[in-house]
Amino acid sequence: MPTQISTPQPLEPGTLRVIPVGGLGEIGRNMTVYEFEGKLLVVDAGVLFPEEHQPGVDLILPDFTPIRDRLDDVLGVVLTHGHEDHIGAVPYLLKLRGDIPLIGSTLTLALVEAKLKEHRIKPYTLNVQEDQTEQIGPFHLEFVAVNHSIPDALAVAITTPAGRVLHTGDFKMDQLPLDDRITDLRAFARLGEQGVDLFLPDSTNADVPGFTAPERDIGPVLENIITRARKKVVVASFSSHVHRVQQVLDAAAAANRKVAFMGRSMIRNMTIAAELGYLRVPENVLIDTKKAKNVPDDQIVYMSTGSQGEPMAVLARMANLEHQIEIGEGDTVILASSLIPGNENAVYRVIDGLTKLGAKVVHKGNAKVHVSGHASAGELLYCYNILRPRNVMPVHGEHRHLFANADLAIQTGVPPRNVILGEDGTVVDLKDGQVTVAGQLDIAYVYVDGSTVGEITDADLKDRRVLSEEGFITVFCAVDFTTGQCVIGPEIQSRGFAEDDSVFDEVRPQIAKALADAAGNGTRDAHAFSQVVRRTVGRWVNTKHRRRPMIVPVVIEA
Repeated sequence: MPTQISTPQPLEPGTLRVIPVGGLGEIGRNMTVYEFEGKLLVVDAGVLFPEEHQPGVDLILPDFTPIRDRLDDVLGVVLTHGHEDHIGAVPYLLKLRGDIPLIGSTLTLALVEAKLKEHRIKPYTLNVQEDQTEQIGPFHLEFVAVNHSIPDALAVAITTPAGRVLHTGDFKMDQLPLDDRITDLRAFARLGEQGVDLFLPDSTNADVPGFTAPERDIGPVLENIITRARKKVVVASFSSHVHRVQQVLDAAAAANRKVAFMGRSMIRNMTIAAELGYLRVPENVLIDTKKAKNVPDDQIVYMSTGSQGEPMAVLARMANLEHQIEIGEGDTVILASSLIPGNENAVYRVIDGLTKLGAKVVHKGNAKVHVSGHASAGELLYCYNILRPRNVMPVHGEHRHLFANADLAIQTGVPPRNVILGEDGTVVDLKDGQVTVAGQLDIAYVYVDGSTVGEITDADLKDRRVLSEEGFITVFCAVDFTTGQCVIGPEIQSRGFAEDDSVFDEVRPQIAKALADAAGNGTRDAHAFSQVVRRTVGRWVNTKHRRRPMIVPVVIEA
């Protein structure tokens, strides 16, 4: 059912407005705007990675439209953790107003500052940690430690006179985390006692029963695979997955192998993590990539990006024999990450390509080399029972995840009328513990394509898909506009049509006749003649060849 767009009424005094701008109905571009008494607070500003049906797109940003005309009212951006789907859009937001303060933990701010440096932006930052409170305008913020697949993740409780909101960010409840930093359920319980009026929980694993396996289960598996590998080992993971990189370093050290980081983002992020003490690098294990080629294959591990099958990432280039590291018989490739929904085909293409080259490919489907960073249904049930929230709006997930999370809330006693199943742009108002849906904004995808931001439209992407799947045909005619006679042409060329151009000999007389008939019916301008050519060629190619290529007619007056 199409989304019904409805403009919300002006915000009443004493009411907190919550607008998820991204992250609902998708895994990525997480961003939520909070408004109270004319001031705005933003939580996260992430990116969404493109799928196969979005050719040429580099990134997809949240739609900044709800705040674009009110940037001076934005008091700050709270960043819950350092993954791209939560911080990747920060540079694009700060290009609109460069002095918006960024609020986050040490590692999160370090990662985003490195990203901003590449965009030549020096941000204003406020470093916070768990158990810390801050008053940002009318927003009282309390930060709570949560466990995730990256260190230093924080949930944030936002309190105003309208009520208290708990925004978890990404989290799970690993009881034996690698960094010994567990999700602070005591703080959750205290907030529950004080009263949580609106709970915005991570939904990514809400449809997975039970509990997410602990990270510690992965280390022995990686060590076993790396120790038993005959030749070189390549491990692919997200460039910000500090915990997984730590396990690879430890496993390599145990197997007497060196480790070389590959990929600009991997090198940048792990350098930051090591400098801040979040990554412990065993002595004499890490080496420069340039020196790695001098190390025997059975003594080297490459730690790379590209676990999602991205065309330009390291692993995909290896599979296509376009990388300096050549994969061959006896090599081992480990994909130590989960699949982002929509990336499955790209990832399996990379797996097939590597397998064809003779590599043994180990992934989540055939070995325990990854566990999720998100709470499964059992953990979410615990949270609901501890917090006893009055109202719930599941966030961070595709629609099936949001529905599953909503069902969990209802099972624990939250009244169904108090569970908001929203989508990007749903406007929710909170006052006196009561939540109402106030409207639905029209939220668009904002595409980053090379150096352009927001200029590529869905229509452009449709044209790209047609070009890639069906090819295109150009038709040139110089026409006497009085008689409709072709003085020059029709000259026809095609690309990607998989036919010899002589095949168009059949349609040329049809074009000439259609132009003459159009002139006889009073047609006298180039655009109208062009449309005649387009329709004639389109009808012929569809009937004769069952194809729908892009047709580009060019008609000039002779």
